[in-house]
Order: sequence, then C-alpha cells, then structure tokens
Amino acid sequence: MERLRSASISIRILTPILVFALFLTIFFAPLTAACSSTWCVQGCAVRCPMPRSPRVKNKTDRDPSAANLKDVAEYLGLSSATVSMVMNRSPAAKSIPHHTQERVRAAARELNYRPNFMAKSLRQKRSFTIGVMVPEISEGYGASVMSGIEDHLLQEGYFYYVVSHRHRKDLIEEYPRLLQMRSVEGLITVDTPCQENKSLHVVAVSGHQNVPGVTNIVLDHALAAKLAMEHLFALGHRHIAFIQGQEFSSDTEVRWRTVQKSAAHLGLKIDESLVAQLVGEVSSPELGYYATRKILAAQRPFTALFAFNDISAIGAIRALTEANLKIPEEVSVVGFDDIQSAAYQNPALTTVRQPMREMGVIAAETLLQRITAPAAAPYPSSIIVKPTLVVRASTAASARKTS
Repeated sequence: MERLRSASISIRILTPILVFALFLTIFFAPLTAACSSTWCVQGCAVRCPMPRSPRVKNKTDRDPSAANLKDVAEYLGLSSATVSMVMNRSPAAKSIPHHTQERVRAAARELNYRPNFMAKSLRQKRSFTIGVMVPEISEGYGASVMSGIEDHLLQEGYFYYVVSHRHRKDLIEEYPRLLQMRSVEGLITVDTPCQENKSLHVVAVSGHQNVPGVTNIVLDHALAAKLAMEHLFALGHRHIAFIQGQEFSSDTEVRWRTVQKSAAHLGLKIDESLVAQLVGEVSSPELGYYATRKILAAQRPFTALFAFNDISAIGAIRALTEANLKIPEEVSVVGFDDIQSAAYQNPALTTVRQPMREMGVIAAETLLQRITAPAAAPYPSSIIVKPTLVVRASTAASARKTS
C-alpha cells in the first residue's frame, strides 16, 4: 500500500511537468527546424551556420560592392558577353544598339559595377594608355586640338597622360622615353617636332616633318593663305602688314611661305618693313601687341593686317586702337585659328578657321587604328584637313589712301 501511495504521488507531480514539456516541444519545434539566422547567431553558430542571402535583381536589396559582370547581365536580362563588350568598349560593341549600350552603362552605375582594368590589361597584354605632348596648356590652338583628342580617347575607353614641354629641347627629347616607361601604347604630338620611334606608334598634329613611323595631320596652308589674301584683295587692300609666328612653331615657316606665294599670285608686293615676328615662348596677346607696335614704328602706310593667329590678332587690335586707328574703317584685321573668343572680340574677329577639334579627333582615331592593326599593316603618312574663312566685323572695304 505504501508503494502504491508513493507512485500515485509521483504521477501527480510528474503529470504537469510532462504536459508542459509536450507543450514546449509542439510550440518550438518549427522554430528549431527552421534554424533562423537569429537562433543560429545566438545558439548554434557552429553546427548551423547562417544561410546566404539569395540573389535578387532589385538593386536596393543587394550589397553594391558585390556586383559583378554576371550580376549586371542578370539585372538587365542580357548576356554576359553583351555587357562585357559594352563595358570594355570593344570594337564589336558598335553593332549593339545605342539605347542598349546606354542601358548597360546606367545599370553599371546603379549597381556600382566597375570592370577589372588590371585583369583586362593583363589578359590582353595592353595598357590602353596614350601619351600626348603639347607646347603648353592654354587657350588657343593647343587647347582646341586637345579637346578633340580627349573626347575620342574617353569615348573609346583609353586613359591618357598630357605633358607640356614649353619648347624646351631637353623635354621634347625626354618625354617620349618617360611616357614609354609608363607603358603608353602610342603618342600624339601637337605642334611639336618629333623623331622616329620604333617602339611607339606616333601621330603628329602640325608636325610638317616626314619622319618614318609618323602620321602627320596637317592643314592645307596653301588654301588658308589663299582664302585670307583673296578676301583682303577683294575688299581693295593693297598694302598689307603681316605678323609671323615664333621661330619654334612648326606652322611658322609653311604658313609664311604660302602667304608669300598667294601675295605674288595676286600681284601684291610685301613690304618687309610691314612684317614683324612674334617673340616669346608663351602664347599671349601681348606678343601681337608689341609686334604691331613695331610695324607702326616703321611709319609705313597699310590698310590691313594679317596675323599669325587669333591670339596675336587680339593684341594687334589693342595696339592699333591705341594708335587711334579705327577697326575696320581704317585697318582691317584677319586672324587665324578661330578660337572660341574670336567671335566675342570688339569688333568680332574675321579669321581663317582651322578645324582644330576635328584635327584632334582624327589624330586620336588614327592612332587607335594603328595600335589595333596588324604589325605590318600600312598607315597614312599624312592626312590633310581643309580650312574655311569666317568673315566677321574686323574687316571691311579699304577707305584710306596709302600713297
């Protein structure tokens, strides 16, 4: 009897415990089976690691730093090859519709995707880098040509170094070697003498030298001189003053030679006392100002002035105005280049327009074509571009007697 009484007591005590245990089992079983990330962190990090987050196409639900080429392709529903061609600016990408290319680039920005440049460079054994040599970086000819060069290189996915040599012979000789040490694949020179370089493809803008391995992008200077001289001749100008370029400029000799030929063709005699040369290394209106004062000091009559470039023409107008000569009523002025500020001078400058930006684009385009062409492929030794005359308010019919 005593044993039965003890057993009955034990059953009454254990029954509530067993019922509670069963309740816990039924309630917590789904949570234990699921092994949620919170439980894993707190209680079973070793035995049940946190599951990876599934990939999602919504950019707001992903880690931006994890985006790769495949992610971008999935996000857009395009093939990885298509995305790769667009992002790496492959020549084959030209066959892909423009709006598709824009979608790819926009998605890459949204997902913070960046192509692995080092991997691409090592895989293709190329640096995709170009060197550019200019006399100086300032307003005028060099800056306008550079805008065309950089636009095309950026469009094609190339990096570039720009160096200015300030017409120093040591830098002109040293820079190609230093740029080559930085793994440039080609070199563009602007108004800079260059030598044969058997290790690099070279394109020269206004080089005027027949150098093996170099493609020259040059202006038709004979046509440029003809346009300016015939314009002044048609306005009745027979006594014309001239400003020549600096001795170191690659355009100075050829431009002056074509001006002389054009004048002779028109039956005009050039008075040497009405010719002055720019002196100084920096491109500045001040040089044109002093050259014009030298011409005025000769006290020889003239009704028109043809300047080497627009920068010097701006300085010339200042000197003529200080001498109480009205532009264009007493002296007509013609510049050369058609820089951006030429149209906004007072008066607006008549000038011979060089397609400077176009020359820069052609130079970059030609260089990249040479880089990607087979080693023995032929290349053009020169490419000639045409100038145009832009007539503005600084020229008018001759009204002043000169003799």
